[in-house]
Amino acid sequence: MADYPAPASTNSTTESRQPPATGALVAYILFGIAALVGFAGHGFLSVVGIVGVILAYVSRGDSRGTWVESHLTWLIRTFWWSTIWAVIGWIVLILFAIILIGLALGPLIWGATAIWVLYRVIRGVLLFKDSRPIPGV
Repeated sequence: MADYPAPASTNSTTESRQPPATGALVAYILFGIAALVGFAGHGFLSVVGIVGVILAYVSRGDSRGTWVESHLTWLIRTFWWSTIWAVIGWIVLILFAIILIGLALGPLIWGATAIWVLYRVIRGVLLFKDSRPIPGV
């Protein structure tokens, strides 16, 4: 018998699939709002930031293998690193408040963290609008 090739599938999932960009865009908006709230002195760990990271985690599964996946990973890492720095800011504030230097250093750490988060959100959105992945993620 002759060997015939298998028929080509009309349902190609890897090439014609649209990445779930809406979830990433909403997560960027939420992270931007959370960073602005954090810069105003209310901390990045606001409800808006937590909702943003949950949305990023939920959307990341649907975006596997697309350029959007790097953006969601970028946002998730941004959240966790900013959380670490927020905790460090609290520790510094509490430990060094006795000698009054903590009263300046804690908010300084939080402000620097908020600026860093805004940088990452802006950089990510600029790449996102061009449908380009985050390099190195």
